[in-house]
Amino acid sequence: MTETRKEIEKRRVGRQLKQSAAERYADLRGDIGALLDLIGEEVRVHAERAARAPKNWGYAGDAGHIRESLKGILSSLLIGRYEWSETDAARFIEDHLEEMRSE
Repeated sequence: MTETRKEIEKRRVGRQLKQSAAERYADLRGDIGALLDLIGEEVRVHAERAARAPKNWGYAGDAGHIRESLKGILSSLLIGRYEWSETDAARFIEDHLEEMRSE
């Protein structure tokens, strides 16, 4: 039997209320991995669609938006880890990406 949206939500909230911080972190870290896998798959499909429409700038716009969103996530992690400013994190990311392109 398939669970309803309401049943899934109730089970999720019940589990979260019983979790320790370490258990919650483990769940969230697993979610992050799953989301990264899903993003990778969606980017792959998006690239296939873009390849079939090489004159459509919309795909480049989509990719730019996705890139900026991912930069924001990475920037937050770098700021937290190194206590950098947003500017320092942004410069690090752009420099790193440029170095990767030139290899």
